[in-house]
Amino acid sequence: MSPARVLDRSRAALVVVDVQEAFRKVVIDFDRVAAAAGTLAQGARILEVPVVLTEQYPRGLGKTVPELAEHLDGVHPVEKTVFSAAAAEGFALDGRDQVLVCGIESHVCVSQTAHDLLDRGIEVHVARDAVSSRTAENRDAGLHKMEGSGAVLTSVETALFELLGEAGSEEFKQVQGLVK
Repeated sequence: MSPARVLDRSRAALVVVDVQEAFRKVVIDFDRVAAAAGTLAQGARILEVPVVLTEQYPRGLGKTVPELAEHLDGVHPVEKTVFSAAAAEGFALDGRDQVLVCGIESHVCVSQTAHDLLDRGIEVHVARDAVSSRTAENRDAGLHKMEGSGAVLTSVETALFELLGEAGSEEFKQVQGLVK
């Protein structure tokens, strides 16, 4: 499937991968990534885009960080021990065929999730400013591998405005308030 390259809110879902407390002190730019994921979560709520949240072994790695969780009220995390969120029991896109992915770590869980979804024919967009790893090299390796496999690299702001589609609405004002 060749990517449409533009996100469509009637087709898209947001997948937030493993933004958990144990990663806070070891992942580079963690606070920026958590904030960016929070912006995406808020935008998804405004635009009525479904959200899938995952947590890797939360008993050992902790829950989703509070500064992100506060924007995910009503979203129940899919707990997993597999690296690919798409392979986790309970992971469902409910018929959506585009996914916007963010989270941790770029070269492990985010990458394996993206690749599993690509293999299923899902169009994958990765918000490059909302993913990270413990090292810049691993973050970049994950991004390059995903892009080389067919994922579209994007940014939080680009993704939100693609999902929005046009100006002049109350939704536009709300989304603009998130990124300006």
